[in-house]
Order: sequence, then C-alpha cells, then structure tokens
Amino acid sequence: MIHFGKISEQEFLADYWQKKPLLIKQALPGFISPISPEELAGLSLEEEFESRLITGSIQTQQWSLSSGPFSNSTFETLTEKDWTLLVQGVDRYIDEIYDLVKQFDFIPRWRFDDVMISYAATGGSVGPHFDYYDVFLLQGSGNRRWELSTQFCNLDNYLKGVPLRIMDKFTPEQSFEVEPGDILYIPPKVAHHGVSTSDDCTTLSFGYRSYNTQEMFAKTSHNTDDVYYQDPAWSVNKEPALIPNTAIQMANKLSTISDTDFAKFVTNLDSSAVQILQEFEYNQQDLKFKFGPTYQLHPACKIAYLKQDEKILVFLNGSLIDTQGLDSVDLTDFCNRRMLDANSSPVLTQQLFDLNVLYEI
Repeated sequence: MIHFGKISEQEFLADYWQKKPLLIKQALPGFISPISPEELAGLSLEEEFESRLITGSIQTQQWSLSSGPFSNSTFETLTEKDWTLLVQGVDRYIDEIYDLVKQFDFIPRWRFDDVMISYAATGGSVGPHFDYYDVFLLQGSGNRRWELSTQFCNLDNYLKGVPLRIMDKFTPEQSFEVEPGDILYIPPKVAHHGVSTSDDCTTLSFGYRSYNTQEMFAKTSHNTDDVYYQDPAWSVNKEPALIPNTAIQMANKLSTISDTDFAKFVTNLDSSAVQILQEFEYNQQDLKFKFGPTYQLHPACKIAYLKQDEKILVFLNGSLIDTQGLDSVDLTDFCNRRMLDANSSPVLTQQLFDLNVLYEI
C-alpha cells in the first residue's frame, strides 16, 4: 500500500483531499512501471486505445495535437525533445495497471475514473492547465519537474488559437522534482505544469471523476457548468464500494437527487467503457460457466452499493441488479474486492457471469 511518510491516510483525507496538493516521496518504494515507454508507444498503434500526441513547449508557445492510432512512422519523424504521448484507459486492458488501482482504495472506488499513462521526451509537456477532477500522478520511470499554482484558474485564462486548454497566465507557487515511486496528488482547480527532465519519463495518472451538476441532475438543474459535486469528509475506507449517506447528502446540497439515482449516476459508464464491454461480451459468447475458478469483475465495470436498513442494494454499470435471496456478506465482499470464488458463491458468480461482466483468472 501507499506509504504516506509522516502523515496517515486519515490525515491525508482530512487535510489534503480536495483541498491542497501533496507530494508523497517514495509512496511506492522500488516501483517499476509495468509499462515501458516502448510498450506505451506500441499501445498507441492499436485502435482500442485512445491516444494523443502533443508537441510544443511553454517557451515557444507553439503547440500541436494529433490523435491516434498512430504508426511507427509517426515516431520516426519526431524530434528528440518537446513531445508527449498520452494513452487513456490503460487499466481497462492491462491487468498489471488495473491492479495498481487498489493502492488508492482509501478513496471510494466508485469515484475512480481511469488510468492515463504518458511518455514524455526531454522537455515534453502538455502545458500548464487545471482540471475539475482529483488526480494522483505516479512517476513510473525517469524524472519530471512539476510546478503548481492556484492563481488564474478560470475559464477565460487560456491561449487562443491553440488545440489544447493551455493557460495563458501561469505563476508557479510550488515546484517539485519527482522520480520513480513518487506520487503527486493534485486536487481540482489547482494548475499544474509537468515537464520531463529525462528521456525516459513515464507518468501514470489515476483520475477521479468530477461530477458536473448539469450531468448529475440533468433537466432539474439550472446551475452553470462550473458547479461541481464536492466529496464529504471521508474516513479511512474499509468498504471502497460503499456509497455512504454523507455522499448523497453532499449531492443534495446542489439539487434534489434520490439515493438510488445517485448510485446509478456514479456507476454509469462512459462511451469507451460501454464499447469495451460490448467487445468483451462478443468474445465471451461461446464460453461456459465453470464451478471452481476465481472470477474477476471486468476493469471497465463500475460497481457500488447502498445500505438501507438490513438491505444491500447493488448497482452495476448504472443499473440496480437483482440480488434477492443472495447473502449480503457475499455481496459486499464481492463489490469491495471485485472478485468471486465460484465454489463459495456459485449463485452470485453464475448470475454475474451471465451478465458478461466476469472473467476467469
């Protein structure tokens, strides 16, 4: 698990989450990225992966953006400096990356979005920018310099005529040098600018969704696009799939939403995940359920549960699933671990296998 150094998980949740940045030196001591720069480039050649290539620097302010899939010739024509490759949703395909998400389960798993991995040549950057979501930036290989700022984080402060959301005014307030195993946490609306200081710089970005009120409340909300859900004060999490009442109370500070509608919303899939699961279902169609193996929930799936009196309501990929007659302990254990033993929980395992959301490990 992540080593927070001089602070505890609870102190991080109380003092930093959605409040201020934190550099966690050697959070994962001895970390070696499961994906090398060459392997990441290989992924960007495949249609399944959403990939982008960014060239430019803050010195020249000459930026370009192209989208994959790329070809080998794309990389052969690049210069030695000032470019970055980004590949989105790598955890949904690569088990070794998916397994790393467990390191962050002190944050509710239903808040998690995906893992993006970047490779940057020396000087490579995507420019100073800010986001509305939370992100943990794990340095995989090489070195990077990060500069952070809370100034000028507004929608009017962007360069005109540039195919990226790069801030026009950016005044660094903090600067960090990171190496493999370091994690930099950045909360919403904190500007950050990362520049590679080596020729083997890879960074794994563990992103947590931002909930825009227009999305969450659909037709019932009259709030503007820059109003976002804020998390409650989290405690150290032993049930990463649980949606606590405090989260729903925070949502209802913005507009009215029921607990079940909130649960459906936070487990709803993006279009990329939907496509991945459709392909998975097609490939699974000739497979038969077997008693004995251990099964894992597909990485593209989102699952969470509500506790209502003595009842457990389980939401999978935006829908309430039928769990009548199933053991509540088995249910919550599966939701939190995302794994099932077909011998000990045969009925639940077969039900989920038939929904095409499990695969044998």
